[in-house]
Amino acid sequence: MYTMKKQNVSDAVIRRLPRYYRYLDDLHLKGSIRISSSVLGEKMGITASQIRQDLSCFGEFGQQGYGYNVDELRREIGRILGVDKSHRIIVVGVGNLGRALIQNFHFNDAGFLLEAAFDVSPDLAGAEVAGVPVLNVTELERFVPAHKPDVAVLTLPQSAAQQMADRLIGLGVRGFWNFTNVELSSQAENVRFEDVHFADSLLTLSYRITER
Repeated sequence: MYTMKKQNVSDAVIRRLPRYYRYLDDLHLKGSIRISSSVLGEKMGITASQIRQDLSCFGEFGQQGYGYNVDELRREIGRILGVDKSHRIIVVGVGNLGRALIQNFHFNDAGFLLEAAFDVSPDLAGAEVAGVPVLNVTELERFVPAHKPDVAVLTLPQSAAQQMADRLIGLGVRGFWNFTNVELSSQAENVRFEDVHFADSLLTLSYRITER
């Protein structure tokens, strides 16, 4: 096991780590044993020096003349990302998007245990989506203190997003994967939001095809 350095890591580096993990996981599944930073960089579209610089934030990886052991580097980056922590997660909002995430996203592969989903509709209470129980949002005050989820996935209307986040923060939730297309905030300590904006991604593609 590598010894992680104790230093501040930039957001840009943190956001590249999942890409490293994804590429290494694919290489691992294909049976690759080792890879150099230059070859990995070519696959990812970044420089070898950038890869070495990013990894140096966390310790010493690889051997000169050999490169990286794919399985070892994959496991270490997974450990850095917390894939081995089995974080507990819930989904709030079981509309089309929430249902699609529950049915199709492999939470376990990212180190998360999806325990339950919540919705305001009384018609959904007691149902299951892909084996995940759906509870009414009135059950949050009972469920959250008992199960202590680390993260809430928010797939509910924009108008209810901040109020729901505040409610969950009050119950002890500290991480939010936010698909509501609004920026959420909190004055509470150690609360983290990961805001997903589909329009940002589409407009990035629009720029690239416009400027091609």
